[in-house]
Order: sequence, then C-alpha cells, then structure tokens
Amino acid sequence: MLLPRKITYAEAGVDRELRAESKKALQVLQRTYRFSRLGKIVQLPYGNIFPFGKNRYLDFQIEGVGTKVLLAQLAERYGTIGIDGVAMAVNDVIRSGARPLAIVDNIHAQASDPTLVKEWLEGIARGAEEAECVVPAGEIGDVADITKGLAEGKGFDMIVAAIGEVDGEKVIYGRNIRSGDTIIGLRSSGIHSNGISLARKILFKQWGGKYEPNDVPDGLNREIVSEVLEPTEIYVKPFLKVAEELEVKGAVHITGDAYAKFERLARFSSGIGFEFDNFKPQPVFGLIQRTAAELGGMITDEEMFKTFNMGWGFAIIISRTDADRALRLLDKIKVQAEQIGRITDSERVKIVYNGKKIILE
Repeated sequence: MLLPRKITYAEAGVDRELRAESKKALQVLQRTYRFSRLGKIVQLPYGNIFPFGKNRYLDFQIEGVGTKVLLAQLAERYGTIGIDGVAMAVNDVIRSGARPLAIVDNIHAQASDPTLVKEWLEGIARGAEEAECVVPAGEIGDVADITKGLAEGKGFDMIVAAIGEVDGEKVIYGRNIRSGDTIIGLRSSGIHSNGISLARKILFKQWGGKYEPNDVPDGLNREIVSEVLEPTEIYVKPFLKVAEELEVKGAVHITGDAYAKFERLARFSSGIGFEFDNFKPQPVFGLIQRTAAELGGMITDEEMFKTFNMGWGFAIIISRTDADRALRLLDKIKVQAEQIGRITDSERVKIVYNGKKIILE
C-alpha cells in the first residue's frame, strides 16, 4: 500500500529554506546604517527601528497581500483586499510598541480600471480607519507586461507600507522574556493572508484543488471563496490598549512561517522556548487537511503549524502575574483572546495539539 504523498508549502511555491537563505543578503543593508543621523539603529526580533528625535523612534514596515489577490479575481470581489494590505503592515508595526501614523499603498495593475481602483482604495481606507492612521499618498502603476491575472485587465499586486512612532521608554525589545511568562493569543478572522498558495492548490479547482469558488463544503456556513477572502484582522487598538496598561515583553504577528516564527524570538532572547497547548482553529484549517487527503495527499500537523495561524493571529507575551489583567482588558473591549501557551527554558517551539506533541524544526 502506497503512503499518501506529503504536501508542503514548498511544493505550493513557497520554499522556506530558500527564503531564509535569501534573507542573509539583508546584511548588506547594514552599510546604510551610518546615515542614521539622530542616533543608532535599534535591532529588534522582527525588524529595526530608527531614531528621529530625542528618545523617539520610527518603525517602518512594508508588506504585501500575496496570492490572495488571485482569489479576489476568482470571486470578482475587490472591496476587502485592501484591508488585508493594511493589516499586514500595521500589525507588523505594533510589534515594537509603535503606534501606526500613516500608510501608503503601491498597486501594480494591468490597467487602472476606475471601478477596480475605487474598490481597492475603499478597502485600504477601511483598514486605515480601523488602524486609526492616515493615507497621505500612494501609487498605482499600469504594468500590464509584468502583472498578469486570471481575467484580462484585472491582474494586480498590492503592497502597503506603514510607519509608526514609539517612545524610547515603550519599545518592546523582546529581551526580558523569562520562563513562566504567559503567551496570550488574539483570535484570527480565519486564514488571513498567509499560506494562501497552499490553500488555493488544495481547495480550488482553478489551481488543481477540489472546489468551485461558490461551493459550500461540509463544515462551512458560506461559500469557500468568501471564507478564504475574509480580511485579515487588524490588532492595532487592542494591542496598544494592553501595551498602555501593562508591560508587554514580546509580540508576534503570526503570519509567514506561523509558529516557527517564534524561533526567531527565541534566538533573540536566548535561553527560552515556547509551548503552545490551546488551539481552536476555524473549520477552514481542518478542511484544508481533509481535502488534501481526499486528493491523495497529506498535510502533516507540523506543516499546518509552520504555514497557518490555526486560529490565533497575534501573540502577546506578558508576565504571568499580569496575564489575568490583560485578558480582562481585552474582554472589556470585546476582543477574543485566551492564554495559548507559556514560555519555557527548552529552547524549542513545542505544540500540543489533538493529544500529540510536535516540535517545530
């Protein structure tokens, strides 16, 4: 009997090892740090901040929506994709403790169709309103020879950059995390904008998967394309509320590489590990695994936790003595949040899920 073929994110077109190797080239950019005229660049676990005044720093992040734009084209629904773009950028900015000030967008399009442009920008405006920041500028370039999509004239790629400011006393360095600290998870809205390449190729016939976009699979209460297009949650207001009231020791936007992303924080704050034991993934995640099996393949639990948020889109690391207060604060503003794990001294990322223990490597 042949064992089912393992399906990985790399096979879907996203090779983590190659990407990690490529990121080593970022070191060349350190040559530019000497031009920081107001002080030293501060290196943080997931990026750098730079000074712009006395004990003030700017956090500047840029992110893309990725292949989720193909799902918008498949569904011919463009009104929410801009929310994803904003969410991906501002959720990265707040990790340092910074409050987002402004965003700018850069959309590469096959054509500046007025109807599409209006829908794209409506989503960006809605996301910016939720993040409480301005959109002072942006760019839409017609580059048909570069950008191709599923429908002639409707192909596009969306990039959003966000900048935020943080007082030097409020910077979240991620260096004082200790064994016994609590990890609080903020609920995701679903698949967000990560792992889409893998999800598309399992779920949608357009890319070799099982379903038509308007199908409603068992376990879902709406069309599959609507489920996957659900916009990424924006965590600016709830996270900053906690950071204003309590000491946040670390923050992780659970996006690309999902829970393997915590390894980077472990390396930055040496001698610690992470154990997660509380997961309530939305039905779409189980659907991805079941459908892969129906197609003759297998996506392991380890691969799921390296690719998808599995129900928690953002993590806050806080002292155990502050955990209950943080949860009460979040409950008061009606944000779904729970303790999802703890800091250990194991120097590894451990997942306890469905009675199994998984070590992410």
